[in-house]
Amino acid sequence: MSQQVALITGITGQDGSYLAEQLLDKGYVVHGLIRRSSTFNTARIDHLYLDPHDPDARLFLHYGDLTDGSRLVTLLERVEPTEVYHLGAQSHVRVSFDEPEFTGDVTGLGTTRLLEALRVSKVPARFYQASSSEMFGATPPPQNENAFFYPRSPYAAAKVYSYWMVRNYREAYGLFACNGILFNHESPRRGETFVTRKITMAIARIAAGLQDVLYLGNLDARRDWGYAPEYADAMWRMLQADEPADYVVATGTSYSVGDFVRMAFEHADLDWEKHVKFDPRYLRPTEVDDLIGDATKAKDVLGWQAQTFTPELVKIMVDADRARLGA
Repeated sequence: MSQQVALITGITGQDGSYLAEQLLDKGYVVHGLIRRSSTFNTARIDHLYLDPHDPDARLFLHYGDLTDGSRLVTLLERVEPTEVYHLGAQSHVRVSFDEPEFTGDVTGLGTTRLLEALRVSKVPARFYQASSSEMFGATPPPQNENAFFYPRSPYAAAKVYSYWMVRNYREAYGLFACNGILFNHESPRRGETFVTRKITMAIARIAAGLQDVLYLGNLDARRDWGYAPEYADAMWRMLQADEPADYVVATGTSYSVGDFVRMAFEHADLDWEKHVKFDPRYLRPTEVDDLIGDATKAKDVLGWQAQTFTPELVKIMVDADRARLGA
């Protein structure tokens, strides 16, 4: 078997770091796209990185941006990947209301630039697009691959655009291109401004005596939360299939933000009602009330199904943050 080469956009994020780990374990050479910055933002993958002069190095990082289509073309021609995993985006839903134009440019048009770069460069890579359960928005659960899209944020609208561009390039140009419609998936590597990690970090700080109050918005919103490393495995499986297709990846269960809060505080032997307060600044202008994914197709075609569910996920995240602070 010839050497498999992967290009990952968003490699420094939660999903990118887990995917890079798994691909390196499988013997891949992995290339990652990172944005130029005056500070390093590679903490999630530093344990994987070797100096490129090291003969054992199989992880290589390249500066670039999803707003620069010409750079994407030259990078594809240089790297010649066999698989492209497009995870990069402005991925914070609440922030997308404040920065709708930027979100559309990066999260929506960024996908088009990468697809077009593949077409123009003629690099015969299989393509994975990180679609999102947020695309379903107000559509009643459970949601599967045939459910109606009803986006309720600029982020979700940009993801719907990306989804249909992937479908268009697959059908118009014969690209092996897949949409992974991933429902919420978390881990100790989740960004610190996302609600699940915000909760578990606050618990660790409260237990350590460094914080007393956690401010949150809507506690009634319900989500289907899974474990990020398992979802990274689903991404890889999609690109190993015989034919390109779109897949929902989810646990099939639903818990509210309030449920997550309660379970997390109870695991740390804390009373959440003494520490959690409401702040309207964290409310979205339009909310997504309930997401429950039906991943039957992923199970039947890819042999994938969730192994870790929300109650266990909560414990993993609380324990990791408490260990990090020694709390």
